[in-house]
Amino acid sequence: MYLQQLSVINFKNYAEAGLTFSDGVNVFAGNNGAGKTNLLDAIHYLSLCKSYFNPIDGQQIKQGADFFIITGNFNKNENTEHVACSVKRNQKKQFKRNKKDYQRLADHIGLFPLVMVSPYDISIIIEGSDERRKFIDNVISQTDNQYLDELMIYNKVLANRNALLKQIADTGRYDPGLLEVLDEQLTVSGNRIFEKRKLFMESFTEIFNKHYEFLSDNAEQVEMAYESQLLQEDFTTLLKRNIEKDRVLERTNSGIHKDDLVFTIHGMPMKKFGSQGQQKSFLIALKLAQYSFLNQQNGFKPILLLDDIFDKLDDLRVTKLMQMISNHDFGQVFITDTNETRVNGIFNNLGIAIKLFKVKGGELDA
Repeated sequence: MYLQQLSVINFKNYAEAGLTFSDGVNVFAGNNGAGKTNLLDAIHYLSLCKSYFNPIDGQQIKQGADFFIITGNFNKNENTEHVACSVKRNQKKQFKRNKKDYQRLADHIGLFPLVMVSPYDISIIIEGSDERRKFIDNVISQTDNQYLDELMIYNKVLANRNALLKQIADTGRYDPGLLEVLDEQLTVSGNRIFEKRKLFMESFTEIFNKHYEFLSDNAEQVEMAYESQLLQEDFTTLLKRNIEKDRVLERTNSGIHKDDLVFTIHGMPMKKFGSQGQQKSFLIALKLAQYSFLNQQNGFKPILLLDDIFDKLDDLRVTKLMQMISNHDFGQVFITDTNETRVNGIFNNLGIAIKLFKVKGGELDA
């Protein structure tokens, strides 16, 4: 599977652009702020129905315009699939595949899997547990569309339960029967998500370990562990035991929305004790493990987006990544770089042909 063509209108700093890609390595070269990363984000939209960087669709519209349109043609199993995304200010996003509207965007997720590696990924390590849950959910949802449905159900019930807890605190009226109904709904959905996350982590951790050993030359001992309250206690029991705490705090304190990934190096938290280089190796290993997992589950290679990696990685990690590209471990790859000479030199040395796009102020010269 690969992206053949991309067209954008009024997207970020682009008034209009049309590109035709190689099924191998494609490079966007240009100065910072030229719009290289915006093209990666347009590709991300076509795959996952949203921006990688900003959840507010209206903020992706070019200043002074009222809408944006992104379209693309994917080659999948020798068939051409046309995907289109359009957003008008203050209106609902429209998404089409082969000119047919989606009733639910969730039905699109996983059809054209994609992995993005970006400097912004450091949030997975240094920010709160929400970022790490998003990472897990992103990977699983690209291989299991029922998982995304279950997440939406869980989050809706959780919001209803929290609203009820606030109402109880505000009015002093406590209806155990209504809370019991919500608890039952929450546990059914939560247990399904928990089992899928647990099963996923069993295979994903092994893949991750192999990639980290390769990237770091087995220089240090790192671990990634899945942390969930449901590993120690039944969800129903947890909710009953914590009801008084929930009432005092007016929110649900037990469940899979508290899950986390624990990253350690030599038994210590990666967030505090890992060097910048070690954290970068950890992040790239995570993303390469994501790529390998999607490849295994789907039976074909996802698209790989590498944003500004040559400026952010040391020579060892760049060399390791390029080895994987030269070994054809990846399918279609998109890379951004500020230095055209550098990127040409890297791939010339590897004997890999690239398609280069020069980007300047929202305009392209292929």
